[in-house]
Amino acid sequence: MTFAEHVAPIVYGKCVTCHRPGEVGPFSLLTYEDVRKRGKMIRLVTENRSMPPWHPAAGHGEFRNEMRLSDTQVAAIKRWVETGMPEDDPKKAPPAPQFADGWQLGKPDLVVTMDKAYSVPATGKDIYAKFTLPVNLPEDKWITAIDLKPTARSVVHHVLLFSDSGKGGKGGKGGGLGGALGGFGGANSLGGWVPGTLAQHLPGDLALPLPKGSNIVLQTHFHPSGKAEDEKTTVALYFAKKKPERTLLTFQAPPLFGVLTGLNIPAGAKDYTIKGQFKAPVDMELISVMGHAHYVCESMKATATLPDGKTKSLLFIPKWDFNWQSTYMYKEPVILPKGTVIDVVITYNNTADNPANPHNPPKRISWGTASTDEMGSVVVNCLAARESDTAALRSSIRQQIINLNFGGGKGLDLKKLID
Repeated sequence: MTFAEHVAPIVYGKCVTCHRPGEVGPFSLLTYEDVRKRGKMIRLVTENRSMPPWHPAAGHGEFRNEMRLSDTQVAAIKRWVETGMPEDDPKKAPPAPQFADGWQLGKPDLVVTMDKAYSVPATGKDIYAKFTLPVNLPEDKWITAIDLKPTARSVVHHVLLFSDSGKGGKGGKGGGLGGALGGFGGANSLGGWVPGTLAQHLPGDLALPLPKGSNIVLQTHFHPSGKAEDEKTTVALYFAKKKPERTLLTFQAPPLFGVLTGLNIPAGAKDYTIKGQFKAPVDMELISVMGHAHYVCESMKATATLPDGKTKSLLFIPKWDFNWQSTYMYKEPVILPKGTVIDVVITYNNTADNPANPHNPPKRISWGTASTDEMGSVVVNCLAARESDTAALRSSIRQQIINLNFGGGKGLDLKKLID
């Protein structure tokens, strides 16, 4: 095994998106010397599957831009390290990837930036802040892709994006139920960004609406790094040339990030579980899926049971990692007939054996918006198979939430919250 023939293609294909100058990786892997210097560590993190950070298990959905290494690739890296990490003739190596300066998808149609920087202290609790980026377009637009650039990557844990008709907050700390739910997973969701996110266009002619006069709203999770930083986020928007013929919708199971489940995890509980369910009211196509939870989440699984009793796994993350929350776009839309039931099971490990547990010793954790609280949901972007059924699908998504007003959601005005 040599670097030029066997290892370079793996590193260039799976690692350098993050591990290059100016990106989230703490070091570059663009040259043989870069890789050789850290060869033993690379062998370790590829063998234990902590790198590249790809968390869906194989066989549970087929996704675009999959970063998982094959067993053959892992074995190649191991053998290369064991045999002294030879380089071979550099001319045999593929050329190192060339990354365009600026945006991953080329020149954007529109770039919007926070009007002023937000100061993140050196220490303290995690901060959730909400910012409105004025757009004020004179006509309706349709977004096919979004890219995002933070100026202080070390303190930006993740950003959730959505469109707003002008009622969004001006900025500052944004806790509370409305702030946590309004910026993600609803009809106005535009997705999210985490370090290492690969910007990509929606498939086909699909696009998300940005109505005339709307603003872009960011809900940013800051994690103090030990050094005071000022963050001023810039967002790039890519527009479709025309209004899409089909309407993209979103549902969650359990809905509203699990606030209705009565989530309340005792200290020491190793296999605490919440569940969610969504029943397809019409023939549907699933476009993408992602999970959202906090530190003591252990695993999440979404399974579709078709009307004929057959099952199809949509997503299985056996080892949840709060630090890597990605949207997984299916290679091909997942076709589900009317009557299909999607079941979601999310487990939590609130013991001292969980190295991600933010509490030492463990303590009871209930639903909340802080990182040290918990929540949980699988979020799905979907279409009605026939555009004429879109209204029925949208109505059913709303009604299935209202029908679950129990447990932790007692007393919530769900109709007002959803609307």
